[in-house]
Amino acid sequence: MCAPTQDRSGREVASFGATTAELLRMAEWLKARQVESVAMESTGVYWIAPHEVLEAQGLQLLLVDTRQLARVPGRDKKSDPTDCEWIQRLHSCGLLMGSFRPKEAVCMLRTLVRDKASLVAERSDWVRRMQKSLDQMNVRVHRAVSDIDGVTGMAILRAIAGGERDAQKLAKLRNRGCSKSKQEIAEQLSGHWRSDHVFSLQQGLKMYDAVQERIAAYEQEILRKLGEMERNEPYEPTAAPLQNANKARTIKNRGQEAKRQALYRMSGVDMTQIDALGVETVEVVLSEYGPDLSRFPTEKQFVSHVTLAPRVPKSGGKPVKKKKRNSASTRVAAALRMAALSLRHSQTALGA
Repeated sequence: MCAPTQDRSGREVASFGATTAELLRMAEWLKARQVESVAMESTGVYWIAPHEVLEAQGLQLLLVDTRQLARVPGRDKKSDPTDCEWIQRLHSCGLLMGSFRPKEAVCMLRTLVRDKASLVAERSDWVRRMQKSLDQMNVRVHRAVSDIDGVTGMAILRAIAGGERDAQKLAKLRNRGCSKSKQEIAEQLSGHWRSDHVFSLQQGLKMYDAVQERIAAYEQEILRKLGEMERNEPYEPTAAPLQNANKARTIKNRGQEAKRQALYRMSGVDMTQIDALGVETVEVVLSEYGPDLSRFPTEKQFVSHVTLAPRVPKSGGKPVKKKKRNSASTRVAAALRMAALSLRHSQTALGA
């Protein structure tokens, strides 16, 4: 760590450990030198703990991309002491630009949403494993119903795991909204019921239920966190009803109306009114960026940061053919692309 000396006659370098006690001592050391703003490299995940501790102590943090440091000439040979002196020197001259990082409350919401997304992916994996067990027994539930984890599909799975083998009785579990008749469903539910596959199905169903329970816990915590982030500005207490009746019905059937209202009270804008933007998509956008986008002066800069802007390499004002850049898509970009994909065959202004 490099900072100006207490008499402001030069700069000094000090070393601190990685424990929380040492990080708090580092914060006191900086405050004793009247430091208000701190620049640090974004190296792996090692910057997160110091960043959060220093931010909690009231210091202004600037998270710097290491590529910016390499662009400025004049640095001596690379080492930790010389690096911190170089960062301090550039920061004192105002030559560093911080990476985007939302406020602490948004970061906490982001952690919950990302962890929930990991559980949702794990739940899908267990659905795939259950379907594999059914396929190995030649029980074609995926042919009988459109969604194996829908109302009818899960009712059939639970009955099979509970010992039911009669195809006609399994078909009676059909929800009235199913497009296929009981007879059509029963034709697909005759299997050989080998014991090892049945056991795998039972264990997969237990894991599915366990993950589903954890997801429900995350949903409750996300709603609680959104309640803490409600805006104090005057606005309508509830979001206006959706103009798209089918979309409103889908949100209601999924039990997402409470979260839709909570996201509206947190941001002050009901983004679900936009075609293709569902509650999950809005949740991802607001948890990654928050309701304040003032860090992006123009729409072009925001789209570029989301990695949705097309890159056309040019030389001499003319486009040139180059190998495609390997840039990782952000979570927001993936969610918006998925939303756009759902508009392909929709009868809306954006899907026309």
